[in-house]
Amino acid sequence: MLRGSCLCGATGYAVDDAFSYAMNCHCSQCRRATGSAFKPFAGIARERLSLTRGEPRILVYGDAARDHDVHCPDCGSLLYSVVRAGRYVHVTLGTLVDAPSIRPSAHIFVGSKAPWHEITDDLPQYQEFPD
Repeated sequence: MLRGSCLCGATGYAVDDAFSYAMNCHCSQCRRATGSAFKPFAGIARERLSLTRGEPRILVYGDAARDHDVHCPDCGSLLYSVVRAGRYVHVTLGTLVDAPSIRPSAHIFVGSKAPWHEITDDLPQYQEFPD
């Protein structure tokens, strides 16, 4: 199990180190949610993540019954996104306290990447989420 936490420590989670995929998302929503050029994330089945601190107070942005982002209500950190009709979570890799065994394998939504950011690695680049 890996530990994750927000910036202030009020909200925490545990997740299995058994991610299905990891990527760098360059879409405008991820850029705005993180304040960065892209969001490195790892995907895993929703039931493999559990909140360990702060659950009654988490801030949900989006449709709580389907796809949404989960933030700390105190510091605003984006911890993870619930996606794919609520079946998966995309854990924001920067919130992990422990190092995962997976590394990002691609850049996605590069068609809407920040114009001031240049991708300089050799990872594959996709206009959208790859199949």
